[in-house]
Amino acid sequence: MADKKDKKAAPQQQPKAAKPAKSKPAAAAAEPKGAAKAKASSGGKARLRERYVKSVVPALTKDFGYKNPMAVPRIEKVSINIGLGEATGNSKLMDSAVNDLASIAGQKPVVTKAKKSIAAFKLREGMAIGCMVTLRGDRMYEFLDRLMNVALPRVRDFRGVSPKSFDGRGNYTLGLKDQLIFPEIDYNKVDKTKGMNISITTTAKTDAEGLALLRQMGMPFRQ
Repeated sequence: MADKKDKKAAPQQQPKAAKPAKSKPAAAAAEPKGAAKAKASSGGKARLRERYVKSVVPALTKDFGYKNPMAVPRIEKVSINIGLGEATGNSKLMDSAVNDLASIAGQKPVVTKAKKSIAAFKLREGMAIGCMVTLRGDRMYEFLDRLMNVALPRVRDFRGVSPKSFDGRGNYTLGLKDQLIFPEIDYNKVDKTKGMNISITTTAKTDAEGLALLRQMGMPFRQ
């Protein structure tokens, strides 16, 4: 009987001896966490976000006399929209528009569809007529940085954007004629130039505050 008990106890002792081996993956798992913390502390924020905190907030507070830092206007989101009515007859145009917008924004766009049927335009409800994307956070700041410092200066005979395109509530809309001004677009792969609307939504209550915010952020307004 004693021999049988010893045989049964033997397999129970084996997993106990294997426990020390688990300490190796635990130590290895600790390394990525430390590396992630190092990356976070090394300053992974967008350059334009840091400029807003260090330069724009103090400047706007001085100009408008805000008593609370939370009252200082900021950019909430950026919406990019491409309308493509011609896609009703050629679906390939919509595919290229989606790919171009994804390259420009760094985020997958959403295809917009018609809500009503219009016989005069040969448009049926549910047909794809455009695409759009909404950017927030660091992607928003990185896109605005590229727009203001790289894309807009590449426009032919560029003299600045109009300061009159505000909606009365501090939000700004900018129209572009083609997508080739963005360096992410390969000229050889473009089958058709596509215009787009860029809407910048801010927390500003007036157009004057919105204008001051975007001007401090680096938007090249026409003098």
